[in-house]
Amino acid sequence: MTTHKLPTPDLTRITLQVLWIGILIVASFWIMRPLLPSLIWAAMIVAATWPFMLKMETLLWGKRGLAVAAMTIAILLLFIIPFSLAIAVIIENADNITAWVKALETKVIPPLPGWVTGVPVVGPKLAAAWESAMTGTASVSARLAPYAGKLLNWFLSQAGSVGVIALQFILTIIITAIFYSHGETASTGVIRFARRLGGNHGEEAAVLAAKTVRGVALGVVGTAIIQALLSGIGMAIAGVPAVGVLTAVVFILCIAQLGPGLVLIPAVIWLFYSDQTAWGTILLVWSLFVGTIDNVLRPVLIRKGADLPLLLIFAGVIGGLITFGIAGLFIGPVVLAITYRLLAAWLEDVEASPVQEPAEKN
Repeated sequence: MTTHKLPTPDLTRITLQVLWIGILIVASFWIMRPLLPSLIWAAMIVAATWPFMLKMETLLWGKRGLAVAAMTIAILLLFIIPFSLAIAVIIENADNITAWVKALETKVIPPLPGWVTGVPVVGPKLAAAWESAMTGTASVSARLAPYAGKLLNWFLSQAGSVGVIALQFILTIIITAIFYSHGETASTGVIRFARRLGGNHGEEAAVLAAKTVRGVALGVVGTAIIQALLSGIGMAIAGVPAVGVLTAVVFILCIAQLGPGLVLIPAVIWLFYSDQTAWGTILLVWSLFVGTIDNVLRPVLIRKGADLPLLLIFAGVIGGLITFGIAGLFIGPVVLAITYRLLAAWLEDVEASPVQEPAEKN
């Protein structure tokens, strides 16, 4: 009987192949590194708005070029310009914001009007919290001031200069238009690559990533825009100065999941300190509404994109923001969502596979 000897693997050749592939990956990443922020933003924007793109194409007589132009202009007006202006306003007024925060340390909070205590349910708790803030203003301010300064410095380091932001957003718009024009080709390539890596689970992970981006865009960014607009309207009506700057700060804080209270509460304190008790009370009530509306809006909007645990999305948003900067708002939830879904699929496969019982001995 003739036996066929298996060929001996050429370890040197395999090692050089792996090394060369690694060099190509690192070199490609290094070359694309300046474009990565804009590339990530464009991919996230297109993934989040692709259904609207298809509807726009249908409305514009099936003309892809017209739909791409309309969607690009809409993204520019509704997202890129407001976001870039918000960051630019904060950067340009960083010194004023720092001085304003430090000035609060010397302010004495006036007491609430007497009728506030009589408001059912909320009144006594609100009065107690206000009294606690009045008696401990100096110590609370002294503890919060360093954190406020660190938060501002961290944001400035992440945002960079206004010129860099403008360049990144211009590149984002160009890449977004390209992705819109060739969306089907790009999505097919991504799905084929994911299927090549992980089979059916890889394809499901790619689809889940797109749905997660859409859910985060609707839930996090959409809620932040609504809260910032409502906060700006309330402060403008109440006569709070520098409404544009404060609205931009509210928008960034809501994106970072810190809420509008860090701006609205000091604005209320300023109104009471300026003897504008009526407007201060109105803005206080309005602040309670704006500060809690996200508890209803965010889960509903996120569920429209991807049916995932809200805690998972929240952890991904916060962790991604701290680790990767602004783009981490989408990177974090996507990574955690894919990991969660692959782990769940792996566990389901284990449960579905039949357990082989040991054969009985005769």
